[in-house]
Amino acid sequence: MISSSPPYVPHPSKVDPSGCISIIGMAAAGKTTIGRELSFLIGWPQVDTDHVIESTYGSGLQEISVSMSKEEFLDIEGEIISSINVRRTILSTGGSVVYRQRAVDRLKSLGPVIYILVPLPIILERIARKPDRGLAIAPGQTVEDLYNERARLYQAAADFTVEGGSAPATAYAQTIAAWLAEKA
Repeated sequence: MISSSPPYVPHPSKVDPSGCISIIGMAAAGKTTIGRELSFLIGWPQVDTDHVIESTYGSGLQEISVSMSKEEFLDIEGEIISSINVRRTILSTGGSVVYRQRAVDRLKSLGPVIYILVPLPIILERIARKPDRGLAIAPGQTVEDLYNERARLYQAAADFTVEGGSAPATAYAQTIAAWLAEKA
């Protein structure tokens, strides 16, 4: 999906000024990094929703996720995402956001939802490099289980999918910006 021609970067006014752009995908897919690059391209602020959860609880995501069951964490994440009220912002979400329909509905009501699809071997390698990233996983569940379980949820929620994993984050941000320009 990465184009070799220079992308058209939309002026922020070409993207719905009352909306947001939400980025979804597995943990370690590069959502925050790509969101930061997209922020630079279109001039909108970027918010990592995991940081919103951390700020709400005054603790790191890993500590929050291990202090409760997976279902409790997903309910809290869904509640926090459902209450987000921002405009002209890029939202880089936690990988588990798609487990609560009200959270997905909120993201979709704010604007386009972009899915960063990264192959499982790359996800596994990245998670191994940073195992304390705060993964919402049930006891006995593997990252492979999560990947397969979430794939259909991401696809159902997405307005646009970017196949990622090997190019620099800037290239993926440019692909998203070009899609936004076409959409406008």
